[in-house]
Amino acid sequence: MAGEDESQLGRKLVESRLVSADEIALCKERRRELVENGHPISLLDLLIQEGYVTRSQISRVNRAMDDDSMYRPAQQIPGFQIISKLGQGAMATVYKARQLSLDRIVAIKVLPKRLSENQEFVDRFYREGRAAAQLNHPNIVQAIDVGEAGGYHYFVMEYVDGKTVYDQLQNDKALSEGLAVKIVLQTAMALDHAHARGFIHRDVKPKNIMLGSHGEVKLADMGLAREVSDYQTAQSEAGRAYGTPYYISPEQIRGEINIDFRADVYSLGATFYHTVTGKVPFEGATPSAVMHKHLKEELVPPDHLAPTLSAGIGEVIELMMSKQRDDRYGSTRELIADLEAVARGEPPFQARKKYDRKLLEDLAKSGHIVSRANAEDLDPSITIRREQSSAKLNLFVMSLLFVISVVVNIALWVMYR
Repeated sequence: MAGEDESQLGRKLVESRLVSADEIALCKERRRELVENGHPISLLDLLIQEGYVTRSQISRVNRAMDDDSMYRPAQQIPGFQIISKLGQGAMATVYKARQLSLDRIVAIKVLPKRLSENQEFVDRFYREGRAAAQLNHPNIVQAIDVGEAGGYHYFVMEYVDGKTVYDQLQNDKALSEGLAVKIVLQTAMALDHAHARGFIHRDVKPKNIMLGSHGEVKLADMGLAREVSDYQTAQSEAGRAYGTPYYISPEQIRGEINIDFRADVYSLGATFYHTVTGKVPFEGATPSAVMHKHLKEELVPPDHLAPTLSAGIGEVIELMMSKQRDDRYGSTRELIADLEAVARGEPPFQARKKYDRKLLEDLAKSGHIVSRANAEDLDPSITIRREQSSAKLNLFVMSLLFVISVVVNIALWVMYR
């Protein structure tokens, strides 16, 4: 242990009343004599050797010092009392705290000191706060405050008492169809709110979707959010892939400038896929291998991994995850309409309409004339819809014949009465 750390630990031992200041001074003097006589020894070992403290007592004080160090950044934020640490990532540490002025529980994200010296990270941190502040929706974690204190940049936000979808998947592997649809639908509503205000999230994934203890769904972490109209930021990020490899859209991988809402639709589709199958859409040994598959490899239909999955859900996911963004939903509202239909047990009208139109366009481009039988081979749903139409026509004809029969019988009865 370095001399400075050893001195800090010595002060902590005195504060904890495990040793006195005089005992520390005596051990320091004794240590100096031993070192001069060619018997180097640490102050802590000497304290233990002299019987002033035990190793377990020193370990406990060490842990307490680590906790103090861990909470020190957040403790410098005025108006907030730190309760516990919620989590830590490469980009920030999140604490549970009490806002003293309003006596309410909040979450505080703090940027590490090492990143505070990087202006790009600081700008992104405040951009997240500004983006969240402009969004007010029940399915989005609400921003409260952003600022700097004691050299640390912080972002105060709504506290969600619950866990992430990722945590749920770690326990359950795959979610029930009903729960998955509910989560994706509410997340789509949050995204629709953001998209309508000109923001794209760019990092939709299970870790960024919270499940509250009362069943509410909250989209979190606007760290990569960007205004669609922010051309300057788009230019500065050109050619770089921002997002999470397992859920990132092809256009984000290519580092395209004109990213729009359809990138979020793709990532939400990848999240949907993971929730109902228990597997990410594409796996690989490295992030670059995974992203290459997003660009080039065909998606294994979700119902191949989860055979009991409703046909409508598979159609929605495959449309959301189309490689070409023009082939995805034309708006977040269209996606919401299909998710609501699936939740009611009805077919996803927008997905089927889009699929049928694309099928016809592809056939027209290829110059092929496809028979009804071949069309049904390409899209089994055509057979289902044709059978449904035939059943409706048969019912109509039978009803009409019944009415005619009744009318004729009445007429004959009148004539021969």
